[in-house]
Amino acid sequence: MNFENNKECFVRLWQRLERTRQLLASRHKRFCIRHILQEWFGKNDTDDFIWEVCNLLSTDGEDPVCGYDELPPLTSDPRRHRELLRAIVAVRLDIGMRKVDLKALDAAYSVVFPHRPPLNVNKKKGLIP
Repeated sequence: MNFENNKECFVRLWQRLERTRQLLASRHKRFCIRHILQEWFGKNDTDDFIWEVCNLLSTDGEDPVCGYDELPPLTSDPRRHRELLRAIVAVRLDIGMRKVDLKALDAAYSVVFPHRPPLNVNKKKGLIP
């Protein structure tokens, strides 16, 4: 798969993530970072890649992320999946997490899941106009 930092690529990633969730469920496998990346990139040389992705996900001050931690369904906690896709793109394109286009990533979520509330982590909360 060709990775880019744009909305079209993010739409494909959201769709692929949902298809992967369904595929892993049909195989009775855990929906976790390791299995997702193995499905997407094959079982060859993914250990370093998985470590890099998990390391990026662990830098926000929360508990360290393990590649075997089960992820919830996409529609119940989309922000965790948003950060996963953000980390995958950052590692594949060799850019920092801050350089990933969050507006395009959030807009792509709304395209793939049109009946779900939109993602907008960057909105300002508590401000009175």
